[in-house]
This record gives sequence, C-alpha cells and structure tokens, in this order.
Amino acid sequence: MIILLIWVTVLVAAVVLYFRQLYSSFNRHGIKHIKPVPIFGNMGGILLRIDHICDNIVKLYNDFPEERFVGRYEFVSELILVRDIELIKKIAVKDFEHFLDHRSLFSNSESYFSRNLFSLRGQEWKDMRSTLSPAFTSSKMRLMVPFMVEVGEQMMQSLHQSIKQSKDGSIDIECKDLTTRYANDVIASCAFGLKVDSHNDKNNTFYALGKETSSFNFRQMMTFFLLINAPALAKLLKLDFLSESSKEAFKKLVLGTMENRELKKIIRPDMIHLLMEAKKGKLTHDEIKSNDLAAGFATVEESAVGQKEINRVWTDEDLVAQAVLFFIAGFETVSSGMSFLLYELAMNPDVQDRLAQEIKENDAKNGGKFDFNSIQNMVYMDMVVSELLRLWPPGVALDRLCTKDYNMGKPNAKAEKDFILRKGSGIWIPVYPIHRDPQHFPNPDKFDPERFSEENKHTINPAAYMPFGVGPRNCIGSRFALCEIKVMAYQILREMEVSPCAKTCIPAKLCKNTFNLRLEGGHWLKFKPRTN
Repeated sequence: MIILLIWVTVLVAAVVLYFRQLYSSFNRHGIKHIKPVPIFGNMGGILLRIDHICDNIVKLYNDFPEERFVGRYEFVSELILVRDIELIKKIAVKDFEHFLDHRSLFSNSESYFSRNLFSLRGQEWKDMRSTLSPAFTSSKMRLMVPFMVEVGEQMMQSLHQSIKQSKDGSIDIECKDLTTRYANDVIASCAFGLKVDSHNDKNNTFYALGKETSSFNFRQMMTFFLLINAPALAKLLKLDFLSESSKEAFKKLVLGTMENRELKKIIRPDMIHLLMEAKKGKLTHDEIKSNDLAAGFATVEESAVGQKEINRVWTDEDLVAQAVLFFIAGFETVSSGMSFLLYELAMNPDVQDRLAQEIKENDAKNGGKFDFNSIQNMVYMDMVVSELLRLWPPGVALDRLCTKDYNMGKPNAKAEKDFILRKGSGIWIPVYPIHRDPQHFPNPDKFDPERFSEENKHTINPAAYMPFGVGPRNCIGSRFALCEIKVMAYQILREMEVSPCAKTCIPAKLCKNTFNLRLEGGHWLKFKPRTN
C-alpha cells in the first residue's frame, strides 16, 4: 500500500512538473497571458460553453492593453495573439513570406478541406490563388447579379405570401433561417447553375447539404480543435468535417455538372464555368481593369501573387475542393452578415429609413431595375454595409503559420529582449476585438455608418479594418460577398420594413453553442410591407 502511494505521489508530481514546464514558455520570454488550466489551456470556457470564442479573444485582447502581442494556449499548443496594428501590417504584408500559410487543419489528403484554397500551402497555394483570382473580379461579379436578383425575387414572393396569410399584416421571422435559405439559393445558382427555392421547398437536398457542412456545432468545434492541435490523432481517427455521403454528393454535383455542360455545349457565367475554364487554362486576367473602387470600402485588393499567369493543370479533385470552399463560405459567412445587417437596421430605424430612401430614389431613377453598377454606386448602402462588417466581421480572427523563424520585436516597452517566433508556431490576428477597440473606432459598440462617410472615412486606419482579411492571403470572394449582401438588402428594404419583435435578442448576445456568429435565441425580427 505504501509503495502504491509512493508511485501515485511520484506520478502526480511528474504530471505537475510536466505541465508547469509546458506552460512556462511565455513566462520565460516575458509574454503576458491568461493563466492556463492543465490540458485545456485557455480553452476551458469555450469547451464548457461558458464563453463564445469572441468573448474569449476580447478578454485576452483587453486584459493586456500595453502589450504588442500576448500568449494563448490552445490545450497544450502555444499561440501568439498580435495586438499591435503596425506589427500586424508587417507580418501580413511586408514580411508575408514568413507567414505564407494557415495552420494545418487537415493532414488527410483525401479531405476536400486539405485541397482547397484556404488550406493549400506554399507554392501550391500561390498557384491556386493565381488560377482562381480572375474568377472574382468585378467584371465577373457583374454577370452574376441577375442570378442574385432572381433568387431575391423568389424570397420576396415567399415573404409576401406569408404576410398575406397572417392575421395582422406582419410576421415574425428568424432572419438567420431566412438569410441562410437566400444564400443557399444564390450559391446554388451562381456557383452550380441550379435553380433551388429553399423558401418553399424547405428541406431540399442542396439546403440539407449546406446545413450539415457549415453549422459548426459542438461536435464540429471539437473536430476542429483536434485537427489543429492533435493532427496525428485526427489522422488516425480519419476525422473530417464532411461525411462520406456529403463528399460523394459534392463530387457528383460538380463533376456531373461539368460533364453535362461539356456534352451539351452549355455556357453559363457562374463558378462551375469559371472552374472549367481554369482547368483548361483559359481563365485569364482582365486586360482592362474594372473600377474596383465601386465595389465598396471593404473590398480587398488582389496582390501580385494572384496576378501571375499560371499554366498548372489541376485535377478534378482539386476543382471539387474549390467548389466545396465556395459553397461553405457562401452559405455561412454571407448569411451571417445579412442576418446581423437586418438586426442592426431593425435596432436603428433612422439608418433603415435613410437606406430605404436611397433605395427608393435609385429605384425611381432606374425604372425599378437595378444592376451591378447601380447597387455598387449607392453611397449610403456602402456606408451601412462597411459598418456592419466592422461590428460583425465574418472572420473574427485571422490565423497564420510562421514558416521561417521571425523576430517579433519586444512584447512591450519594458521588455529587455526581442522575441523570436519559431518556425511552425501559430499566430492569431484578432479582428473582432480590433474592430471594437475605441482607440481605432470611437464609441465602438454603436452601429454608426457615418464612420464611413466621405467626410469621415479618411480618419480610419486601413490597417485596423480587415473584415475580409489582410495581405495577399485575404478573402478572394470579398466582391461576391459584398454584392450579395447589398442585393439582398436592396430587395428587402425596397418592399419591407423590419423592426424588433417579442423574441428579438436585446441587447445583442452571442450564442455559445457554436463558433459561428449567432444571437442567443435566434435572429427574430418583425417584417411588414413598406408603405412609404
């Protein structure tokens, strides 16, 4: 018995010493951090669903206001969270080659997630970015607006029908469901050339596929953390975000559509067509650059990486992987942005009225029709959407992987030594807290489109505003997303007035059961036909 107690004591002491040593690295380098819990690191609140990941990042960001960068433990893995704007710009732009990649999510090469633009690394990523960037210029987006408008008209017919059947001429709607169905139908049309009506055909297979792949529920959260922090275990368990049936469905959808178009000589200016052109090496950059300034304040520029000519031949699996990425990104991030936009318009009726007036004037000027040019040149619309993306950015944090040892400088003004970030270490750029930092955006919790007016927008530090990322590894689909949000806002506010209802989450509070940006209890609002 005494021998057993001695062994247990030794074992406990060994474990304590192991974790003390493991979690002492930041202390040795003078890097401030929140005290970790053994095994869980700084993840306990997220895993127990006490905190949303945004709350978790905001606390770390706000607790150490004098630091240029701070430390974070994801279980037993170290991560550096960069607070200093100038350092962020240096890392993401000037010294981009030191931070070329994202942290690995998938070592399983059979996963479509390991082959898409987000996950590819090094030269492969550069080649794929160059291959796809011509597909996302303003001139290409212009051709997709009619598809978005058609989907929006479907949605408006469904809304009017529901209101007609109501008792008091209005209905309460869960807007995340509404915008997800809209985004689903836009992706079906703009990416895959399919006509889907998710507002009337509630459980269509395309919508079900999107819900499964992008809900990011607790199980998917755990899968995510295992993939990024224990890749060997994840590989052994063959973990993937997509089920085998979903992978097969995507493959059949993409390759089947391509084969049918080749056979019947069908040309439709959507993503499938652009992927087919990419495979043939016919997808080229526009000789005459369209005026991307009209795409909006939040639009990101394509770097030299995406403007090189590439003759690389891509496999069918590579093309399916890109289609999966378009699908998931378009399904979740855009629908989330649109649902928060409707929420903010309902909570700020003065903003809603002014935007509705601009839409009314635009409608009168163009005889009830609108296209890419008319929408993108609506000044107040862009101010509203730019402010939405500040307050509720689609990517709450950006991650990068250090690919070469890098001198981060001193963590704070009092530090004696520079900190050398070693190859293979991960960093986070905390977009959500930076966008809500009063140092960069006065009165940050207020939804105030005037920040982006012609008179005020010059006061914004461009490096502190990054809704679609920063540097060459920014979001390739920013023009598409902005256009889609604006088209939907135009169509809804032209005919509907949105306001809070009994179920509206006031004040806004994030749901802790998902990584996605969702309001506690849902995005419930009242819709009624606009009378003025």
